[in-house]
Amino acid sequence: MAFTFVAFCYILALILTAVLLFLVIFHIIAFDELKTDYKNPIDQCNSLNPLVIPEYVIHIFFTVLFLFSVQLGAVLFNLPLIAYHIKRYLSRPVMSGMGLYDPTSIMNADELSRAQREGWAKLGFYLLSFFYYLYSMIYVLVSS
Repeated sequence: MAFTFVAFCYILALILTAVLLFLVIFHIIAFDELKTDYKNPIDQCNSLNPLVIPEYVIHIFFTVLFLFSVQLGAVLFNLPLIAYHIKRYLSRPVMSGMGLYDPTSIMNADELSRAQREGWAKLGFYLLSFFYYLYSMIYVLVSS
């Protein structure tokens, strides 16, 4: 059982995917609080917007590590969500700071529904990723 760079990439991706899962769960809870009028949109957007860029950077970071370790299956698995993140960030509302969520438009029923669907889809993707990385990590550690 050898510890290789590929195993390191999968272990790091596993840990970082757990972090991404917590971020996505926080987003889902925040949008539910907005839907039920538990929190005001300005405070909620101020707490959500700083988490957007770290989520994107973490996801791109371990995908680049997979690229360096020539794990093309993992890279191809992650590329659609990275492309969506880039498209979503480039088409974000005009704001003074970084982030995706505008307090004036987030309470729109369509925007809130889209944000919730996006959160649930990301949760599913990151859960699937977590178990894929867990399986791949075990496979790499056992087979080498």
